[in-house]
Amino acid sequence: MASSVVNLYERDTIMSATSCASSKMLHGGLRYLENCEFRLVRESLRERDAWIRRAPHLATSLRLVMPIYRDSKRSSWMIGLGMFMYDHLAGRSLLPKAKRLSVKQLVCRDPYLRATELRGGFEYSDAQMDDQALGIWVAEQAQLAGARIQEHTKVNSLTSKGQVITDDGKTYEHDRLINVAGPWAHHLLQQSGLYSPYELDLVRGSHLILEWPCKQAYLLEAPDDRRVFFVLPWQGKTLVGTTEVRQTLEDPIRCSQVEQTYLLNAWSHYFPDIRPDVISTFAGLRPLIRSAQDPNKATREYAIYRERNLVSIFGGKWTTSLALAEKVSHSIH
Repeated sequence: MASSVVNLYERDTIMSATSCASSKMLHGGLRYLENCEFRLVRESLRERDAWIRRAPHLATSLRLVMPIYRDSKRSSWMIGLGMFMYDHLAGRSLLPKAKRLSVKQLVCRDPYLRATELRGGFEYSDAQMDDQALGIWVAEQAQLAGARIQEHTKVNSLTSKGQVITDDGKTYEHDRLINVAGPWAHHLLQQSGLYSPYELDLVRGSHLILEWPCKQAYLLEAPDDRRVFFVLPWQGKTLVGTTEVRQTLEDPIRCSQVEQTYLLNAWSHYFPDIRPDVISTFAGLRPLIRSAQDPNKATREYAIYRERNLVSIFGGKWTTSLALAEKVSHSIH
């Protein structure tokens, strides 16, 4: 039996767009529990651990702290229940379970954290990765397995028969074709005159890199709207993110001044005595399946749709990418 050959058509270069603009986290999605996405959280937690086993040189465990203040939207009992469910859904994880922290423990760990009206908090496990390096490593493993990656090859349209028509007018025939274009997946189907059962919410997530050595990773509530955001160590600095702003494919994918102000205000609420410089900003698009008026409540689930020889992927996240790939593999056989 002849072995199959996999061809990947990449518009620019590998890891030059959405996949390198994440929050650098491999996580179960603690806040997804608020939307009752238990299946996704369970899968994400197990895939989080699997990434650490697969690529320990690029994915490492991280302990995050969620402090609780007198005016926190989420009460101590609610956070405690969420932490219990998170650990339960993780099963026999290789990472340590969550635990409660006193005010004294929190202040001792990070004296810059605002202590006014602090009521204690929780510490829990997730993982951090270098998304660009990890994506390149995965691409290298694919090439070693025989995959061919064609960079700087823009795909103009597809057919359900398995044809790819590129920007230079060439047509390539394939037995199976997978449309995994992320934020551009739905647009590519429309451009090809093909039916799409799903629509995507394109939601920009922006981040700041601050000139400050991060002492502790945090999951915090933004004071204005009570959304959660990360404060993370990143290459000796501090990463703060993310936002959720709807946009179109025509809009520039970059951190706006409004978003930068929002993130800096959220940071200053918890670290009022620190005024670090913003070294850089970055932003990426989340391809969320349209499911809610508020993008913060939109599902993080993914969907697979097949029409003849064409399989299209809608949604998805870094952590569950290989689990999704396995399901796609089963769907085309």
